[in-house]
Amino acid sequence: MLGWAVVFFIIAIIAAVFGFGGIAAGAAGIAKILFFIFIVLFVIALVVNLAKGRGPKL
Repeated sequence: MLGWAVVFFIIAIIAAVFGFGGIAAGAAGIAKILFFIFIVLFVIALVVNLAKGRGPKL
C-alpha cells in the first residue's frame, strides 16, 4: 500500500510539472489517503503483535 502511495505521489509531481493541476491534486489526494491508511494499519498490526507478545524486545 505504501508503494501505491509513492506511485500516486510521483504521478502528482509529474502532472504538476506539466501543468495539469487537477490531475496533480487528485493524485496527491489519493496518495495522502493511501499513506494514512497505511499508517493506521501499521499501528494496528504493531499493537496486535505487542499484545500477543511477538513484538520486538525492548
